[in-house]
Amino acid sequence: MSDEDSETPATELQGGEENELPIIQLCGLVEELSYGNSALKTETEMFEKYYNKLEPRDQRHPRLSEIKITRAEYAQLRGRYRSKSRVGVDRAIGLSYDQKCELVLKELDDMKDEIRHMRANAERDLQHHEAIIEEAEMRWVEVCRAVHEFKKDVLKTISKKKGSILATQKVMKYIEDMNRRRDNMKDKLCLKNVSLKVQRKKMLLQLRQKEEVGEALHDVDFQQLKIENAQFLETIEAKNQELIQLKLASGNTLQRLNAYKSKLQQSTEMSIHLDKEILLRNELLEKIESETLQAEEDRAKAEAVNKRLRRQLAEFQVPQVMVYVREKILTGDLEKTIKMWERKVEIAEMTLKGYRKAWNKMKTTNEHLQAICPPGK
Repeated sequence: MSDEDSETPATELQGGEENELPIIQLCGLVEELSYGNSALKTETEMFEKYYNKLEPRDQRHPRLSEIKITRAEYAQLRGRYRSKSRVGVDRAIGLSYDQKCELVLKELDDMKDEIRHMRANAERDLQHHEAIIEEAEMRWVEVCRAVHEFKKDVLKTISKKKGSILATQKVMKYIEDMNRRRDNMKDKLCLKNVSLKVQRKKMLLQLRQKEEVGEALHDVDFQQLKIENAQFLETIEAKNQELIQLKLASGNTLQRLNAYKSKLQQSTEMSIHLDKEILLRNELLEKIESETLQAEEDRAKAEAVNKRLRRQLAEFQVPQVMVYVREKILTGDLEKTIKMWERKVEIAEMTLKGYRKAWNKMKTTNEHLQAICPPGK
């Protein structure tokens, strides 16, 4: 292009002055040239990409980066290019800044489309992998459950009764149950697959209808759709903000709910403790009331006895001394008489015992004699 053609004499002059420049300036010049070359390389690749999009694939020229030539050929081509650039600088036609800007904007739009497609593909792949991981986790849970059931239903029986027919029947029954479950699951999945295929056909038909309707749309319709899309995006943003506020409020509510739950649990524990304490106090109160009633009864009895004794004490009259002495003498005589009669009774009982022994002895003798000599003889 024109910029590259104008830069070739400057590079030749710089090549002539390289021997006179110091090393630091040479390094700076090399860095500057490498930066400029990288920018030109990026620009050239962008232009080649845009040019390849416009040209048919069979008529495309090979890229400069794809062409492999030797140093001699490269020097020869460079010399020819310099000679041509010196002769026909005015004939070179380059792109204006507006055209370059337009190309860059188109390339930027293409890059955005590619990034959008890549993002959609990445999201689709991510959803696919997440579905695979979820399916693997569900399968792992099912396998763990099956292993647990097999250990619980079969291995315990086999370990208790080794070599028995019951253990073999248990294993066969478990296998048949598992096969029956898998058949039922297969039937359910087949029905679900059929329903999903029908749903997919409906969605494809709706999508095809939307595409056919979209082909008949005009620029005005697209502008209207863009406006509606912007309005919907604003509504979605407002709803998202409202959702964030609701999530924050929900978090605060959950924190308060947890605090109230802890307080409720403490109050419940305190209520249970107080109920137990009330029961103990009621039992103690009943016991005290019963003891109080018993004490009242004892007090009433004691009061009655006390009244009776007080009445007797009030009615009691002290006898005279001579009467008391006479009664005391009579009491002593009666006690002596009682003792004398008790002695006589003891003597009579001993005599009675002797008579009874003699009578029993005589009775036994008579019975013996009657047994020896009967009365008829």
